[in-house]
Amino acid sequence: MDQSNRYADLSLREEDLIQGGKHILVAYKMKPKAGYDYLQAAAHFAAESSTGTNVEVCTTDDFTRGVDALVYLIDEASEEMRIAYPLDLFDRNVTDGRMMIVSFLTLVIGNNQGMGDIEHAKIYDFFMPERAIQLFDGPAKDISDMWRILGRPLNDGGYIAGTIIKPKLGLRPEPFAKAAYQFWLGGDFIKNDEPQGNQVFAPMKKVMPLVYDAMKRAQDETGQAKLFSANITADDHYEMCARADYILETFGPDADKVAFLVDGYV
Repeated sequence: MDQSNRYADLSLREEDLIQGGKHILVAYKMKPKAGYDYLQAAAHFAAESSTGTNVEVCTTDDFTRGVDALVYLIDEASEEMRIAYPLDLFDRNVTDGRMMIVSFLTLVIGNNQGMGDIEHAKIYDFFMPERAIQLFDGPAKDISDMWRILGRPLNDGGYIAGTIIKPKLGLRPEPFAKAAYQFWLGGDFIKNDEPQGNQVFAPMKKVMPLVYDAMKRAQDETGQAKLFSANITADDHYEMCARADYILETFGPDADKVAFLVDGYV
């Protein structure tokens, strides 16, 4: 079924879409299987990624068509395909109304990977409008928040010196805390390495009080705030929450200077 009349509009200009701020734009390298028209395959891809079905249905109305994903650029020779996805397509959290990365991935590179007329399709770039970034289900933080916690100017708070204490594994609680203290005398930010957590030779409930003591001593000596990122990665989210709660309780009045590391990302 040729869906290019509905799911493709090659008159759309990328500059206008970006300026309008109402679409997530995704660039692909896409190749149809032999015998399939490029534009028709691209439109089918956009349909599968948004409101389309394999047959005409009676439940489609003008509003539904208004949230169609649209192919706005193709170049068969270079396998270039670009699609504009209306922001309203993407799922939002029930708890806080934010957007979520899982919905982004489900639509733009989900079911379309099993289409019979597509040889291959992969994302190589995408554009998020400012509104999507504001709604993204992640920490709504930037470097100005670190400057604020460190007591610096919010416009140009300067360089933040950070490190990961090495070796990543093998340090017992006292050597780790000692190294943290020595770095904090001249630096600002320490992050756990990804594998560090609750090893038998460095149990979290012994490491964290010593790290906090090192932070307090460094802050007292330098007169400057310090930051620490603790790894709370675990299979079970209850375990992650238990680790986070313990760390926040341990750091007490300086808990605002703690970030959490999950699977390698702060």
